[in-house]
Amino acid sequence: MSQNVKRQNPQKIRKSENRVLPLDALRGFAVLAMVLSGTISYEILPAWMYHAQKPPPTHAFNPQLPGLTWVDIVFPLFLFSLGAAIPIALSNRLSQGFAIAQILIYIFKRGFLLGAFAVFLEHFRPLRINDNPTDQTWWIALLGFFLLFFMFVRWSVNEQFQKDTRRLTFGAWLAAIILVFSLQYPEGNKFSLLRNDIILVVLAYMAVFGAIAWLCTKNNVLLRLGLLGFLIAIRFSATVKTGWISALLAIPSISWMLQLDYLKYLFIVIPGTIAGDLILKWLQAGVTHTDEERRVTWARSRFYGIVILMLAICVNLLVGLQARWVEQTILLSIIFCFIGWFFFKNPLSETERLLTSFFHWGVYWLVLGLIFEPFEGGIKKDPSTLSYYFVATSISLFLLIIFTLLLDVLKQQKLLQLFIDNGQNPTIAYVAFANLLLPIFKLTKIEMFISQHTNTPLTGFLKGVLYTSIIACFVSFLSKQKVFWKI
Repeated sequence: MSQNVKRQNPQKIRKSENRVLPLDALRGFAVLAMVLSGTISYEILPAWMYHAQKPPPTHAFNPQLPGLTWVDIVFPLFLFSLGAAIPIALSNRLSQGFAIAQILIYIFKRGFLLGAFAVFLEHFRPLRINDNPTDQTWWIALLGFFLLFFMFVRWSVNEQFQKDTRRLTFGAWLAAIILVFSLQYPEGNKFSLLRNDIILVVLAYMAVFGAIAWLCTKNNVLLRLGLLGFLIAIRFSATVKTGWISALLAIPSISWMLQLDYLKYLFIVIPGTIAGDLILKWLQAGVTHTDEERRVTWARSRFYGIVILMLAICVNLLVGLQARWVEQTILLSIIFCFIGWFFFKNPLSETERLLTSFFHWGVYWLVLGLIFEPFEGGIKKDPSTLSYYFVATSISLFLLIIFTLLLDVLKQQKLLQLFIDNGQNPTIAYVAFANLLLPIFKLTKIEMFISQHTNTPLTGFLKGVLYTSIIACFVSFLSKQKVFWKI
């Protein structure tokens, strides 16, 4: 057994204070990649550092341009993580005896809070307040961050302290409402529900519809997969302007609730819930099985080989599909998946079975995505194609394999701690740059100094790395202090 990796205490790695660490790491990786993509210098880097449909040097949007970059998969990674967390969160409530009605209230409450967060955040964004921000604009943006902080913060301390801070939370909500109704925006109006952060609005929709989809199909994965068939049918029929689907979706009350531009992301969230079911089963097995049953049997070299293989598949997809080497990319994907079949052969422990299931599902979604690739003019994020959803889902699973291996088998939690901490506090990481770090740097003139020395591709990239690292460390500090935004 000297070549094998032994498990010591899987529950310390699998769950920490009811958190699934590999999933936290994937979510943290996604949100920090999102921050990086928004902080790198905009005009001076290669095309693969931007959205495929917004290539340099002009960055003009071209909906006819196919391709896939790492920036394009950041949001799907977050959506996949959201979907995977749904079975874990709702199963916990079901096991505690919550009635279905109570769970539905929880689902809609979370959707409402995400929607409210989307609206308030967009009203506090500096460039939303003023097209040419002044010092006053930056101060308002900073104030907006602290109002959001106290609106959504949940202190992980004693219950009495939480009760004492409820007045502070209420006061923050009241102050935020007064502020957004007092400000004058460039469009010439004041508060508007239509002024919202589209990413957070999508997350709100997915949190509600993804949770309901899982709740209705929690014991029937085939039925859940069948929902994807209905979504595809609606997607195709909605393009026929004279059909009954288009007429139905044109009804204001229905179009408001069933916006296809939002529901299309269920193509990522629903596969994420399937991964969440697998994680849930794995966690339950970790409680009921003996130490001998939990111990992995594959050699350490095999696990390192899997990590390298998963990285190779992801890089192949991003490089090949962006460069439009579609046939070569498909051929290499087939070869890599065939090699993977040998790596994942004969799983004996629960962790090995989990990793094998992730790989099988990843291959399934990858094959589906590559088959759809020629359809809709090639893979594209915007307007998003079926190929995009399924290829992005497969990349999410392959990355989840890597994080699960590094955390649960190879015991590299310190290596991923920054991702884990940010994955446990993603909303702060999402907000902190535009409403905290950038205003501070603008008011202190640090941003001007940095911009003067970041005029090359390398320094422009390093600028983004610096800003992202500062945000990551700030959020990590808050997570270690048990200060979380709960939405």
